[in-house]
Amino acid sequence: MVKLLITFVLLMNSFEIFAQSNLEIIEKGKFSIGERIEIHSNVLNENRILNIYLPSSYASSPNKNYPVIYLLDGSADEDFIHLAGLVQFGSFPWINQVPESIVVGIANVNRKRDFTYPTNNARDQKDFPLSGGSESFINFISTEIQPLIEKNYRTNLNKTIIGQSLGGLLATEILFKSPNLFDNYIIISPSLWWDDESLLKFTPLIASTPKSIYIGVGKEGKVMEQVSKDLFEKVKALKNKNYSSYFKFFEKLSHGDTLHLAVYDAFNQIFKSSKQ
Repeated sequence: MVKLLITFVLLMNSFEIFAQSNLEIIEKGKFSIGERIEIHSNVLNENRILNIYLPSSYASSPNKNYPVIYLLDGSADEDFIHLAGLVQFGSFPWINQVPESIVVGIANVNRKRDFTYPTNNARDQKDFPLSGGSESFINFISTEIQPLIEKNYRTNLNKTIIGQSLGGLLATEILFKSPNLFDNYIIISPSLWWDDESLLKFTPLIASTPKSIYIGVGKEGKVMEQVSKDLFEKVKALKNKNYSSYFKFFEKLSHGDTLHLAVYDAFNQIFKSSKQ
């Protein structure tokens, strides 16, 4: 009986090896989830890369216009691939969490420069010697990227920005200083400690159109957690009937892994909740 069992196992292994050895690749090809375009920014005086995800219906629905989600830290090796996948998943008809959307990932050149405004904090200046370029970067978004996307792709009026960490700092600065640039702000783990939390002391400009503002943070230490909560309270205190604000503390997540689940929750709050 034992010999028979051993013989059977050997035969099965030989069949598996035989099957594997005779398996051939019929064809190889590149797999793409979007487009990569390079532009020259006159504002920044440098070339920049944009990664573009188009919904599956984009080619077959020539008369349809789409919302646009602008993603900071949008390089292929940063957040573009997994968040574009989240948008695709959320837009499946049986999920219906987020509308089919174009995703524009803004690839980084120097995020410490582009996402920060000038600081008077000596430690900030030492750790980030090239910082302070956010005004130019916001101008780059508003006068170059947005018009480019609207000219070359079928977009509707709805625009969302997603920023995490220093990207969350930039998204907050846009919300406070140029709020009409976007309709929805998804701000995750914002580095509002920058310049001794001076942005939290800024009096925000009030947008002329409705805004949805989502703020999320993980278990990231006293400072990061507190500034995120302070931002939420500041937004709530605006008492603008056109503003919808949401906050969530992800107590089991850290600075490194909060983004994905927080954006998923933000889509539920901003888009799915509005349909109910």
